[in-house]
Amino acid sequence: MFDFDGAVLLPIDMQKALDWPGRPRRGNPKLDENGLKLLDLWRRMGLPIIHVRHDSEEEGSLWHAGHPGNAMRPGFEWAMHERIVVKSVNSAFIGTDLDLKLRRMKAKKVVCFGWSTDMCVSTTVRTGANMGWETILVHDACDCSDLPDPVNGGTIPAEEIHRIHVATLAAEFCEIVGMADLI
Repeated sequence: MFDFDGAVLLPIDMQKALDWPGRPRRGNPKLDENGLKLLDLWRRMGLPIIHVRHDSEEEGSLWHAGHPGNAMRPGFEWAMHERIVVKSVNSAFIGTDLDLKLRRMKAKKVVCFGWSTDMCVSTTVRTGANMGWETILVHDACDCSDLPDPVNGGTIPAEEIHRIHVATLAAEFCEIVGMADLI
């Protein structure tokens, strides 16, 4: 059974850009459903949530603050009492006050989910673990997209990218849990 004591939920980059027209195919159609269930669970239990939003510094990026893709996905907006961290790089710990917020909250562990498994989620989990945080990844509430294979050509499916990144994170950086472990 999962120990929720001191657990802070960290929804990462749940923004409209991830489904913007022209983006590569995604691998987990249950990302929103599972992410919303986690938010609901944390809110019902009165546990803390720190939302992470990516604000790209690149003009024209779907994630740039001036682009409509920067907006939070429906249902992933933060409530008035919830905190937010705005980042411009892959890790939510770099260039932000996330570590300070967690320490002031007397957090014991960081429970991560969101977009994308292989980039911002992975980098946040790795950085957090390297900073001494107990990190937990909710694997079935994460997603990524297909990527071109620069070595062999073709496309690496999102599901394979996700599976490999989850395995790598589990090997050294975090505990892996699924929705069934939490709800």
